[in-house]
Amino acid sequence: MLSGGSDGVIVLYDLENSSRQPYYTCKAVCSVGRNHPDVHKYSVETVQWYPHDTGMFTSSSFDKTLKVWDTNTLQTADVFNFEETVYSHHMSPVATKHCLVAVGTRGPKVQLCDLKSGSCSHILQVVFAGHKQEILAVSWSPRYDHILATASADSRVKLWDVRRASGCLITLDQNNGEKSQAAESANTAHNGKVNGLCFTSDGLHLLTVGTDNRMRLWNSSSGENTLVNYGKVCNNSKKGLKFTVSCGCSSEFVFVPYGSTIAVYTVYSGEQITMLKGHYKSVDCCVFQSNFQELYSGSRDCNILAWVPSLYEPLPEEDELIPESYRNTLSNSSMTKTKSRLNPAFEDAWSSSDEEG
Repeated sequence: MLSGGSDGVIVLYDLENSSRQPYYTCKAVCSVGRNHPDVHKYSVETVQWYPHDTGMFTSSSFDKTLKVWDTNTLQTADVFNFEETVYSHHMSPVATKHCLVAVGTRGPKVQLCDLKSGSCSHILQVVFAGHKQEILAVSWSPRYDHILATASADSRVKLWDVRRASGCLITLDQNNGEKSQAAESANTAHNGKVNGLCFTSDGLHLLTVGTDNRMRLWNSSSGENTLVNYGKVCNNSKKGLKFTVSCGCSSEFVFVPYGSTIAVYTVYSGEQITMLKGHYKSVDCCVFQSNFQELYSGSRDCNILAWVPSLYEPLPEEDELIPESYRNTLSNSSMTKTKSRLNPAFEDAWSSSDEEG
């Protein structure tokens, strides 16, 4: 796993639990430390593996750079320099015909960097205008390699087709085209800065979060607001907020940093399932690992916690009910012993009788 810190340091962790214990500490394999000649000068905002090969990864920082790294040597292969602070970057998980990195900066334009150019200073001249303020989040569709979503402090979310000269396909409208009493909310996705984006695993829907303490679910083809109500989703982040969705679960869940906790919702009903508690300060980011069915969260308390689905559900003792379906595997805090039953998701559904259906 890649992690980037506010001190500019990048650390690679081995996620394998060799101890087979329910609570364990992941070992750091290597790092780009403060003494490294190519270390970022300021906070690392985004890190991402090259989608097709872990021999390479990318990082972007408040030092106005996007860096491409050789994993084996921990040396930079390319450096892209920008005129503005970099908030976010993303590479398409499905692209095979292009190798573009979308970059959101303090400027209002979306920048595309081509890794195939092999030039340290090359930034595509295909720059999309349309936002009026800084771009806090960018995300490629996991379904179509040419569709890009961007979120801005101007309250707007736009979907782009990077093959088209005009670029912009849709500007998401929270009112679905209906006339609003407040004219300033027309063609806006939120009533505040939009600082987080996440496609569902099939790419058919897009989730957005804003500083208006709302999360919205959109049809990514039509741009329609599905009007799913998630209630208040506390969001005080002044920069990009990294949240994530599950993949491979019978019900799809969304995990959103919520103060020092992580709120878990069902994507399509909006129901809040639980609040994951384990951090001591604000959570800035979380990511879901589908192969392990694990969630990882990073916080300003300088800890990265791993969470796994609980095999057993706690039963209520007297009037107390513990609703958490995910358990923190790195917490040092002791857990109360409770009676438990097998989580229905892990029950054996096979019939023991030939006569039973």
